[in-house]
Amino acid sequence: MVYKARLDGRKDDELRPMEAKVGVVPNAEGSAWFKIGKTWAIAAVYGPKEIFPRFLANPKKGVLRCHYTMMPFSGSGERIRPGSSRRAQEISMVMSDSLAPVVDLSAFPNAVVDVFVELPQTDAGTRCAAISAAAMALAHAGIPMKDMVSAVAVGRVDDRVVADLDYREEHIGEFNPDSKGAPVADTPVAVLHATGQLTLLQMDGEVSKETLLKSLEMGKKAAAKIYEVQVKALKEKYLPRE
Repeated sequence: MVYKARLDGRKDDELRPMEAKVGVVPNAEGSAWFKIGKTWAIAAVYGPKEIFPRFLANPKKGVLRCHYTMMPFSGSGERIRPGSSRRAQEISMVMSDSLAPVVDLSAFPNAVVDVFVELPQTDAGTRCAAISAAAMALAHAGIPMKDMVSAVAVGRVDDRVVADLDYREEHIGEFNPDSKGAPVADTPVAVLHATGQLTLLQMDGEVSKETLLKSLEMGKKAAAKIYEVQVKALKEKYLPRE
């Protein structure tokens, strides 16, 4: 093992500092921002409204549509090219698939709910921050939901299983010469609070079955911490202060 301690001094299961707030975009039906470390996602919900083009309409229930965008100078790595990209389209689809199981749009046939997420600053874990922010924004908009979705990245750096990888850990060889060549596996997960079910499981890298199971267990515990931050932000919006 060459990666003996995390670069920022965190424990293996420790998340970066988190902040969250709802009601941050005045003209949206619902909105929220979620920060974890230097990664910051802002989500805004519009709808239910008439869907265009009309062939996308579902006569039985409404359609959930997500849009993910990183601002040009938001990244820790190279400058992000403005406009849509294959990566943004893929993450937009991942967001929709992660949120769809808890969003009940049966009362809104032939309509659409659009969720726009912008990231003005990023340091890894962007799709997870986007999902967590979007879930809060949907709740703030009053969209019927069966549960809250909380997302976090877990994985392996060398032989360590860690939660909430940052950019330096994802590119460990560039920032820690002693760890050059150390294997890295990044596993984003989205978790339902009430049941512990996963609505997202992706992987970039290779791990053993035992490491994957350990990562998933760590991911569920980490998601529970994110859930507490999400719920606190919603309560602060609606419950009177003592």
